Amino acid sequence: MIGERLGLEQKSLDDLWLLSMLHDIGKIGVDDQILNKPGKLTDEEWQQMKQHPEIGHRIAMSTPELEHIAKYILYHHERWDGKGYPYGLTGDEIPLISRIISVVDSYDAMTEDRVYSKARSCKEALDEIIRCSGTQFDPQIAQLFVSLMKGSAQCD
Repeated sequence: MIGERLGLEQKSLDDLWLLSMLHDIGKIGVDDQILNKPGKLTDEEWQQMKQHPEIGHRIAMSTPELEHIAKYILYHHERWDGKGYPYGLTGDEIPLISRIISVVDSYDAMTEDRVYSKARSCKEALDEIIRCSGTQFDPQIAQLFVSLMKGSAQCD
């Protein structure tokens, strides 16, 4: 819905859909004990977790059918303010499709029970997205996402 509202071409919409399914493929290279740890990660564990975009990028680059989304996988944890990883890109340096996935993936993470946290309500998650707009998230994408979610049956 975000891609359509932004007027993305069909190829980009297809890339966005594929990325939504595979953005975390690099977690296959992260130890399950880290992925399923109920508490806070140690600095060393966090460093291992932060490698998953690069692992995913390498997987996608070695797979001809996925090569075209490899850069989006690599950059899906970059932040609007440059404090993300792996490269600390800022603003429009981050591909639009990666910026979209960042917001959507964060919402998903906040609204689902995880081993390390309980699910938040839709309202709480949307409030957090607004709070992080302009720092973690592209403000235009964050605002669009929030307005689409508030207008949907998913967020009653």
